[in-house]
Amino acid sequence: MNNRILLLGGTGFVGRCIAHVLSARGYSVTVPTRRRERARDLLLLPTVEVVERDVHDAATLGGLCEGRDAVINAVGILQSRRGVPYGPDFARVHVELPKKVVAACRARGVGRIVHVSALKAASDGPSMYLRSKGDGEAAIRAGEPDIAATILQPSVIFGPGDSFLNLFAGLARVAPLLPLACPDARFQPVFVEDVARAAVDALGDAQSCGKTWQLCGPTVYTLRQLVEYVCRLSGLSRPVIGLSPGLSRLQAGMMELLPGGLMSRDNVDSMTLDNVCGACVQPDVWAPTALEAVAPGYIGRHVPREAYGSFRARAGR
Repeated sequence: MNNRILLLGGTGFVGRCIAHVLSARGYSVTVPTRRRERARDLLLLPTVEVVERDVHDAATLGGLCEGRDAVINAVGILQSRRGVPYGPDFARVHVELPKKVVAACRARGVGRIVHVSALKAASDGPSMYLRSKGDGEAAIRAGEPDIAATILQPSVIFGPGDSFLNLFAGLARVAPLLPLACPDARFQPVFVEDVARAAVDALGDAQSCGKTWQLCGPTVYTLRQLVEYVCRLSGLSRPVIGLSPGLSRLQAGMMELLPGGLMSRDNVDSMTLDNVCGACVQPDVWAPTALEAVAPGYIGRHVPREAYGSFRARAGR
């Protein structure tokens, strides 16, 4: 059993959940972060050590890998400045960092990586996000066979604190109607705790080495269906106005100019592909949690009141 784990991205939405699962199963976990105050909840976990480090520095990353049995990489971003084939922010986080992880693991004798990517990642994908994720996967696979790797490809991830359902819940509270880009885009949302368990399960599953696991929930929805469901949970009646492809891109371009980056043209490009699982490889034991079993617990009256302020500010209210 690989007991000493370096968890990259451990203070993020998915990484935090992975840290909790690792600790509950008795793993010794090191979580590097640039700001330790981000990880206050992790400091309470008995087997987790939080250290202030910059994982993008190759020498620092090498030191963090010393004595570790495995690395879980859950570092990811959703927005980037534009570029070809992808912007510099995507390049740094999704491509260059995986290359550094592989080099550090090889130099320090770490023989196991679990890498969190994204469903539909491909080097020739339609968006910068998907292309960068695809090149990141290629960087991880370049470490084989010396370094056994499992790649996880989750669909859009939901759960308390997500930036998906909460986004639309917040918008519904400040807007009388919701003009919706790409209303017919299809998703198969997966619960963050299911993704975390899959990441930790992979560590102890020798059969997962060399595999790519696609992680999806039990139900496929259009984006319109998801937004309408969030409105119902919030107790709000909001018309959802589906936009054409041209208007979707125009709206996204305008929203790029707002603080916080609610949506981008690159998001629209990603949504030209259905974000659903087909005939795919999944964990041997995969019983995904239904969206309807979780979302009512944190959408609507359960949404933190302080979250509304940011949406009002972005909407100019």
